[in-house]
Amino acid sequence: MSVEESTKSRLIALILCFLLGWVGAHRFYVNKIGTGILMMMTMGGFGMWYFLDIVMISLGAFKDKDNRLITKWSM
Repeated sequence: MSVEESTKSRLIALILCFLLGWVGAHRFYVNKIGTGILMMMTMGGFGMWYFLDIVMISLGAFKDKDNRLITKWSM
């Protein structure tokens, strides 16, 4: 079974998450607007959601809105 790869950059998602993850900037980048707003309202899920997303992006397990893995590091 082949998994589709997202056109979004893993590097940009990781940088956005690291710097502005508590406001959900990386979620807005991958078009997950609803969860981005939730992260903004809860300061990154009180830090837990923010940490989990950093780990998921680093491991290449984070997906965009269309459920495609964000794996490529290039911009």
